[in-house]
Amino acid sequence: MPDLNLGAGSRPTILVVEDEAPLLTLLRYNLEKQGFRVEEATDGQEALLRVAEAAPDLILLDWMLPALSGLEVCRQLRRKAPTRDLPIIMVTARTEDQDAVRALDTGADDYIAKPFVMDALMARIRALLRRSAGVGAKGVLSWRDISMDQDAHRVTRDGRALQLGPTEYRLLEFFLQHPGRVFSREQLLDSVWGRDIHVEPRTVDVHIRRLRKVVNGDGELDVIRTVRSAGYALDVEPH
Repeated sequence: MPDLNLGAGSRPTILVVEDEAPLLTLLRYNLEKQGFRVEEATDGQEALLRVAEAAPDLILLDWMLPALSGLEVCRQLRRKAPTRDLPIIMVTARTEDQDAVRALDTGADDYIAKPFVMDALMARIRALLRRSAGVGAKGVLSWRDISMDQDAHRVTRDGRALQLGPTEYRLLEFFLQHPGRVFSREQLLDSVWGRDIHVEPRTVDVHIRRLRKVVNGDGELDVIRTVRSAGYALDVEPH
């Protein structure tokens, strides 16, 4: 059983959404071998029904699906409060950079291209499950007009509720713990995504852009400062 820190006796449930029968069988075998419970769906509509019946701990979601694409499934799940933070790994045969960025922009927490190494996929699943389970009773983080209630998993700016995805939440949480300090993309990858998972540095840029879009309202200062050739900081541009 993977060390996921999810509590004694827990068996995380993975919903595998895949229409290729041989790959679906292979994924079930390897996931069950690692101690996971596995649910299956072979098209996008079935995936949404499965999640509505009983939300899994993580979704392994193929991009190219009949009835409803994986991209649209991800988009619909992110629109609903109960599934807004549900960990999603997009599996795709599309290997262009813009396709990966599109998947992340839609709300996927991670992506992996086919064909993939099974051990690498399992490492990504374990890392994402650990991160999604890592928010415990911690208290409140505040900086300027931003407040994060870590116990309630609620973020506000000047009293306005911010609807953050799970990765954006962790990014902001890390920044709030180190306000004013500049972090490189590599440092953010290690601290927010984890050292045991390989994610391209451009992934940071995608999630920073999404974080900015939610945190910075009309007429508000941009609190995510880009430092050329250095990285990002929770800060405002110096006058």
